[in-house]
Amino acid sequence: MLLLLSPTRFEAAFLKGRKFTFHGRAGLRGEGWVWLEGGVGKVNTAATLTAFAARRRLERVLLFGIAGMYPDAGLQIGDAALAEKEIQADLGLKDGGMKGMGFPTLVLASGPYHNRFPLDRAFTAELSQTLNLPTKTFLTRDLVSENPTEARQLSRRWEADLENMEGAAFAQTCLWLGLKGAELRAVSNLAGVRDKTQWRIKQAVESLEHHILRIIEP
Repeated sequence: MLLLLSPTRFEAAFLKGRKFTFHGRAGLRGEGWVWLEGGVGKVNTAATLTAFAARRRLERVLLFGIAGMYPDAGLQIGDAALAEKEIQADLGLKDGGMKGMGFPTLVLASGPYHNRFPLDRAFTAELSQTLNLPTKTFLTRDLVSENPTEARQLSRRWEADLENMEGAAFAQTCLWLGLKGAELRAVSNLAGVRDKTQWRIKQAVESLEHHILRIIEP
């Protein structure tokens, strides 16, 4: 079964299925897939995924939603991309992250992880080929960039392309639980631009619809 997660309901408003709830979260069941509202932020995403996966056999997990774009990402508003890796940018030292603190965030047989968490390589490559989408480096923070200068500094410090509030927690949880996880985001705005009249959320959600429906309705 494929589990689809989005932080909010409006990012998945195009999905049609049998309604259910899971610990107060909205859900839909379709043919071969299940969608859950994951909640905004890292804690909500990690908790929802962990609780739902506890008693279910999940073949693959896909997080999708909108994102802010850093200026040098090589994308346009409305474009979509897949995460090659996620960066947990507000854990540890401002300059140095968890390595600077001297210990890892997660230790597995494959090695230690500090602030960078890869998504499943095979699943991501398959989606990239099927959807003809690029892979990028995503950055996750609890606090979004509040101005273009802050966004530019974060992008350069971490060599990141897109900014969101959930992906690193998702990637870390997938690694910890042994789940094949991928992440797809559509650009709704420039990171650091807080004037929502300049955001194009409807365009970004339409981009999500185009790609997600190709995955679940091949």
